[in-house]
Amino acid sequence: MNDQPFTTVRYETADRKAYITLNRPERLNAINREMPAEIAAAVDRANQDREVRVIVLQGAGRAFCAGYDLKEFAEGDGDWNQPPVWDPIADYRGMKKNTDNFFSLWRSMKPVIGKIHGHAVAGGSDIALSCDIVIAADDTRIGYMPARVWGCPTTAMWVYRLGAERAKRMLLTGDTIDGTKAAEWGLILEAVSAAELDAEVEKLADRMAGVPTNQLAMQKLMINQAYDNMGLAGTQVLATLFDGITRHSPEGRWFKDFAEEQGFHAAVAYRDSGQVIPDGGGDIPEA
Repeated sequence: MNDQPFTTVRYETADRKAYITLNRPERLNAINREMPAEIAAAVDRANQDREVRVIVLQGAGRAFCAGYDLKEFAEGDGDWNQPPVWDPIADYRGMKKNTDNFFSLWRSMKPVIGKIHGHAVAGGSDIALSCDIVIAADDTRIGYMPARVWGCPTTAMWVYRLGAERAKRMLLTGDTIDGTKAAEWGLILEAVSAAELDAEVEKLADRMAGVPTNQLAMQKLMINQAYDNMGLAGTQVLATLFDGITRHSPEGRWFKDFAEEQGFHAAVAYRDSGQVIPDGGGDIPEA
């Protein structure tokens, strides 16, 4: 079945499975204003469909998701950049809505398998890590580079999947790792070759799809409750507030000025190069 009301995702069903495909391949499936709500709407559709037992989330084209479309958000004015006076509650309201939309995957009564390839970075890693189970191509790159400046992962799933030390290793550097390392560390379930990815995901999805919907829902709710008891919701509130602060701190405004003056790609290249990012902002490096 293929009934398309969406502009940024594609929704299809077959054999008790729903397939949600991030569908902006020309932008490496970067997150625009519409995508978070459309992900949640697609998840809701799958949950309402009595024939569907399992959801597979994937990305069209060369990548799963390259994060927020910051060429749109960083180079111009927008809801999350509010000079000269920043409204933190307006910022929080917008980002919390996005976080909740991503986390519809985690809160779905039906299990969600993330099929990851190419890049799953920045906001794209928030989406991927909101899935119940992630299987990746071994050459996938996953990480949260905006941890260096201009971001904090609002779903906070790095610490819940990796534990404190490895989460700090990732978020205090903004480094990326490949799928093989992500599986070795327990960030994802498994890494396989790109050629095997489709088959491995289908094998697991078909195995789950043989279990009654009620059983799947109860097992998932029980496991998720353990994370709620560890304070997941409260951690996400703090992370979402911090995300807004990072974009309006002196360093965050320096990064946005850099993007406006020299272009987003130049600003990102400097951020990810490992060069020192100045405390309190500072002069923008010459092109």
